Amino acid sequence: MSERILIGVAWPYANGPLHLGHIAGCYLPADIFARYHRTKGNQVLMVSGSDQHGTPITVTAERQGRTPEDVVAEYHQSFLDSWAGLGISFDLFTRTGTENHARVVHEIFLRLLDQGDIFKDSMPLLFCPRDQRFLPDRYVEGTCPFCGFTRARGDQCDNCGRPLNALELVEPRCVFCGTAPEIRESEHFFLRLSAFNERLKQWVRGQTHWRPNVYNFTLRYLEEGLRDRAITRDIEWGVPIPLPGYERKRIYVWFEAVIGYLSASKEWAERRGQPDAWEPFWKDPATRSYYFIGKDNIVFHTVVWPAELMGYGGLNLPYDVPANEFLTLEGQQLSTSRNWAVWVPDYLAKYDPDPLRYLMSINMPETADTDFSWRELVRRNNEELVSWYGNLVHRVLTFTYRNFEGRVPTPGPLDPADHALEERAKETLGRVGDALERTSFREAIRAAMELARDANRYLDEKAPWKTLREDRERTATTLYMALAIINCLKKVLYPFLPFSSERLQGFLGLEGSVQAEGWTWTALESGQPLQQPQPLFTKLDESIIEEETARLGHPPI
Repeated sequence: MSERILIGVAWPYANGPLHLGHIAGCYLPADIFARYHRTKGNQVLMVSGSDQHGTPITVTAERQGRTPEDVVAEYHQSFLDSWAGLGISFDLFTRTGTENHARVVHEIFLRLLDQGDIFKDSMPLLFCPRDQRFLPDRYVEGTCPFCGFTRARGDQCDNCGRPLNALELVEPRCVFCGTAPEIRESEHFFLRLSAFNERLKQWVRGQTHWRPNVYNFTLRYLEEGLRDRAITRDIEWGVPIPLPGYERKRIYVWFEAVIGYLSASKEWAERRGQPDAWEPFWKDPATRSYYFIGKDNIVFHTVVWPAELMGYGGLNLPYDVPANEFLTLEGQQLSTSRNWAVWVPDYLAKYDPDPLRYLMSINMPETADTDFSWRELVRRNNEELVSWYGNLVHRVLTFTYRNFEGRVPTPGPLDPADHALEERAKETLGRVGDALERTSFREAIRAAMELARDANRYLDEKAPWKTLREDRERTATTLYMALAIINCLKKVLYPFLPFSSERLQGFLGLEGSVQAEGWTWTALESGQPLQQPQPLFTKLDESIIEEETARLGHPPI
């Protein structure tokens, strides 16, 4: 019986192109997970969008002398191009600037306000005397009071991951002029998070299937005690407050951005012409909702968003929040300001997506930070994709095409080695599926590649190139089994390597998509026509290691 899976993926700020840290952090694992569940026959809704509000957009716009609208339009399109190039298969990737999103945000805001979960109060805020304006969180930098990081932002420390209030910063300064701000009072709306502390704590203690980093971080945060949090800001870019008298204030981006998962689901339903289609994904208790994020966003998805959902009522709380750790680059933390990053548009302009998806899958930062290097990309591509998996596929297809009239051979009786390999393949389908169910992506892809290793070993032992003249039936049986294993590899690797898997589907003479075949063992039909085979992967020249590494820290070409 099919299951229903909601997948929410972190909303990237539309103030710059995507880099590999974003992809490894949440977008690739979400796509792998979605592709697996779709292939399994489950109902999947995967949504996200460009976060076009908040100070990251206005900071970029001010520094570039542009309007926020222009910045958002440029990078939203860049995101769409990156998803297409990488094969990130959203059911809807929208924006937080839609009328639909504002309507859903207003509905939740007003209900929580009516219930007393949102209240008004004055708060001291930082004010820049030189620029004559209040400084929203990202307009301020200073030293983190918890870890001592000297470039902590006014909303969060990127070093220790703690959410911050700008007033907590040591030696704060305006990011534009460097002036030390003054403290002034301003009226704002607050979310009464403290009222949800015990309820959240009880709920989190039941989520023992969460990754240890997510579970422990969240529980520790709750045990320290929640404080009520301001959810509006003195800024004129964002979702308006749905009350008169607050025209120069906006709803805080981290209150409204997480509501985007719900508003995007409603938009998806409207676009389908089925306005109520979102409801089973949010109201049916049997639906499992997964939120794929980076570790710097944990608290917003395990505390703030669940508190909003609890207050609103009638909607499912997150089932899992499989937050990844960080990806470093050549041993250093990624830095947009230093241009120490590999930008997705830049990569896709020169290289195929599947080698990158492979490296980031087998080296995914699930429980600890991992590193990307061009040397490792070239090595993994050449030694594992080209020589290990790609060579298996190419030599079997080429030998079969040449010696069996371009068709799947008719096998003879299977011997113990044939049966053992078939059982190994069926077992791999189960192992990979089980690991993906648990969001253990590295374990899953390694199990899949072990089957490729077994198939290579089987082929070497059976040596069909030797038996062709002596025992054609044995050769036909060997190739038939090898093709069946390749067909299985195509499926278990499809969530990770969708482009090469779909190409392999064509080489095997199969119509339709890999996804449509389902997550089951299927034998090939004897006599089925094959297509003229081509290499699945391209060997990368080792010269690109030095070339690409030398480009780090310099503007993209």
